[in-house]
Amino acid sequence: MPTIRPRRSALYMPGSNARALEKAREIPADVLILDLEDAVAPETKATAREQVCAAVKAGGYGKRELVIRLNGTQTPWFEEDLAAAAAAGADAILIPKVSAPETLVEIGERLTTMGADAALSVWAMIETPLAILDVERIARAARQPGTRLACFVMGTNDLAKETRARFVPGRATMLPWLTSALLAARAHGLDILDGVYNELKDEAGFRLECEQARDLGFDGKTLIHPAQVSAANTIFAPDEAELERARAIIAAFDRPENADKGAIQLDGRMVELLHAEIARRTVALAEAIAA
Repeated sequence: MPTIRPRRSALYMPGSNARALEKAREIPADVLILDLEDAVAPETKATAREQVCAAVKAGGYGKRELVIRLNGTQTPWFEEDLAAAAAAGADAILIPKVSAPETLVEIGERLTTMGADAALSVWAMIETPLAILDVERIARAARQPGTRLACFVMGTNDLAKETRARFVPGRATMLPWLTSALLAARAHGLDILDGVYNELKDEAGFRLECEQARDLGFDGKTLIHPAQVSAANTIFAPDEAELERARAIIAAFDRPENADKGAIQLDGRMVELLHAEIARRTVALAEAIAA
């Protein structure tokens, strides 16, 4: 089984706020997205770039995954963002408004030319109508190792803006887009993170949206405030009942008498080898979180 990296909570941190970058070292998010794009005013773009790259180089973030979100490829800041982020030592760079696989191919080639560390991965924001219409081809770019593509991040606010869709409880307006992106990601071995929840004071609504995303199959949720981290970490992690069940399935298939069986009965239910694979991933995720 491939190594699992928990991505339950991915917190956006404004790159122009030096205090926030310092505080982020203590926030128990799985992923920190150090933002050079939406959270940064045009006049502070250069300062934000310098501060974010210096913070990444300085370290002290423990096992948190560090991702630098660049400005868009068509902006005047992209070229310097890409060069600086490639040399900073982050785990990944996040590219906004990816609407075609060719964008990822070109960025991958440029990272190679720059001599970027082979461990640096590329994440793609899925946040335009064109991206949704072409999401499978975009995900398929991960089959080309040079693209470094590892994860999709849903940009639900931008999708709402571009389509004029409204945010409603249960997200019926967005479910087709969310599930299309998730299917494409899974078809090509990518992780995928849900979009943000905008109502900071609505904890119940936030929890419901996290539970919906978890049940759909998302790996985690992007967040706009540290107060959202704890709930996301809990909801996207296996609970004790899931772990107990998973361990029971694994133990049952590990018994010598079941070694050559594709399906067995366990506690009155039919259990197949595919359920054992799911169970092993559940346990592996819990162990990765514990570590």
